[in-house]
Amino acid sequence: MSTALTTLRATLREGIRRRLLLAMFGLSAVAVLLTAWGYSQLGNLPAGRNGPLDPQQIQLIASQLLILVMFLFSFVLSLSAVFAAAPSVAGELESGEALAVLARPIRRRDVLIGKWLGLCLVIVIYALLATAIELGAALATTGYLPPHPVEAALYLAGVGLTMLTVTLLLSTRLAPSTAGIVAMLLFGLAWLAGVIGGIGIALGDPVTGVVGDIGRIVIPSDGLWRGALFSLEPPAVLIGAAGAGPELAAFPFFAAAPPPLLYLAWAVVWNIGAFILAAFSLERRDL
Repeated sequence: MSTALTTLRATLREGIRRRLLLAMFGLSAVAVLLTAWGYSQLGNLPAGRNGPLDPQQIQLIASQLLILVMFLFSFVLSLSAVFAAAPSVAGELESGEALAVLARPIRRRDVLIGKWLGLCLVIVIYALLATAIELGAALATTGYLPPHPVEAALYLAGVGLTMLTVTLLLSTRLAPSTAGIVAMLLFGLAWLAGVIGGIGIALGDPVTGVVGDIGRIVIPSDGLWRGALFSLEPPAVLIGAAGAGPELAAFPFFAAAPPPLLYLAWAVVWNIGAFILAAFSLERRDL
């Protein structure tokens, strides 16, 4: 356990040295400032002959803008997790640094646990803070707060943790750049499978519709994002969508229901299994 804690501290120091946290929060601060300005301008938009938009219309528009911004945050979070995790194992293996560390009488899985915990801490802190600041900006400028803000932040953190775990697994066998590229491709393919599945549902094609389910099972990132998406939807949109029919499933930024508890359990089991597989792979990796 002491090895894992030592590795955790070293991982955090390395993230600070590489200015990972500074880059993540710097980009997010720019996004928050731009979106806060955009929210503040909604009251100046004309609603037609009746004059400016009323508060309910402003909050409805703000909710959809907020969803787009949170999707941006999910991408930044996943990208940061991928390119922080990829060199943390594969880079040390390529440079020979791992040979000096892992040749000692310490367990490789303890080192991997420390790296995973350190990066998890960064991801969770970013997800919670970025979500809180963005929601605060929306609330201060438009008065809108989504119905489940805490759940949205936790789902976003789950997306980042999923990408972190799959990247660590890949980095035990692939070069850093290759592991990062493959992980981001998996993230994009999972999201695209969800979009294709929604289109299949909208068109009444059950074969195409199941593509989204398969993608969310293979890589849970899109399923967790849809949980965040549902948590951000205002009640007015959900009520209005209730009578819209299956065609609304084709819209990639709408979720009619949260992920079921069984799926959330699967996401946890998937991450645990991927980490165990990463530890197993690292144990059998030639240094």
